[in-house]
Amino acid sequence: MHADELDLDAPPVQRLIARRFPEWAALPVRRLPSSGTENAMFRLGADLLVRLPRRPGAVPDLRREQRWLPRLGPLLPVAVPEPVGTGEPDEGYPWPWSVHRRLPGRNPVTGAVREPERLAEDLAGFVRALRGIDPQDGPPDYRGGPLQDRDEPTRAAVAELGARVDRGAVTALWEESLRAPEHPGPPVWAHGDLSPGNVLVDEGRLSAVIDFGCAGVGDPAVDLIVAWNLLPASVRDAFRKAVGADEAQWARGRGWALSISLIQLPYYWDTNPALAENSRHVIAEILAEAG
Repeated sequence: MHADELDLDAPPVQRLIARRFPEWAALPVRRLPSSGTENAMFRLGADLLVRLPRRPGAVPDLRREQRWLPRLGPLLPVAVPEPVGTGEPDEGYPWPWSVHRRLPGRNPVTGAVREPERLAEDLAGFVRALRGIDPQDGPPDYRGGPLQDRDEPTRAAVAELGARVDRGAVTALWEESLRAPEHPGPPVWAHGDLSPGNVLVDEGRLSAVIDFGCAGVGDPAVDLIVAWNLLPASVRDAFRKAVGADEAQWARGRGWALSISLIQLPYYWDTNPALAENSRHVIAEILAEAG
């Protein structure tokens, strides 16, 4: 997916584990399929996961998780990754890496969400809880700044997509989002990448949220993206009310969802079919809402 990423497979990961954690050396290592773009995931035995950055730009995200997950996790209503081991460069692998406990659940399928009302309620509860954590000393949210900062790359993506999208319609919707008032209060905690691949469900309920590499403090509107990338239109109003988003925050959240999808779509069109398909879904949902 990226020009600077490493191609990782199980044997070198097995060697890394054996060198750093000899107590786990006998456990089998298996690569897990994932639509994630920054890290490779490997199952380690039955209960552990190994998470390794694929490229240099993912290393700060891993360090962020290692530092902040132990603080955030106990304050959240669902499970989050629990780091149980930290690895360092070795065996030809050049970056730090983590071992986490395996979490229950599976990724929901956009367009086929089981019990969407309950999932919307659970997601809203997670967002509210995260927003309520003391933001003091928290790092800036990777996506927590003003939408205006994304204007240039968003317009460039629209131009690159060409006839693959309705350029006039998506540009008009993007400009509408830019007119929304900025976040008026102090920065608060946000996950920053609340997408289907980072949500786990079990029996229709939210069981875990993973990948906190973008998490930090900023505009809370970014976590509203899940209203379009996962939840069906029928429960969006309920999600909005449960989160407590006013019109301006909702408009910024819709702008975030649109911008992320427009930028992702041409970049991952051929290299990450799942992410490209979800981007197309988000764009279609927002266009449908606008009529």
